Amino acid sequence: MFTCRNQSCGADWQLSDVVIHNEGQGLLFRCPMCGARNYVTRQKDAQGEVSYEQVKDVPPYGKH
Repeated sequence: MFTCRNQSCGADWQLSDVVIHNEGQGLLFRCPMCGARNYVTRQKDAQGEVSYEQVKDVPPYGKH
């Protein structure tokens, strides 16, 4: 489950709800509701299964 880090949004999304891609600043998904960037990391296990984890150490959108 992913959560939009835009404070005014905060919507929850499943992997099937979002499109993960690289806009030149690393892997991210844009919130389908508000369009905010939400960064993710990619992991691959020993069996070759790929999973994504939301990056939590980036400040929420709009907070500097």
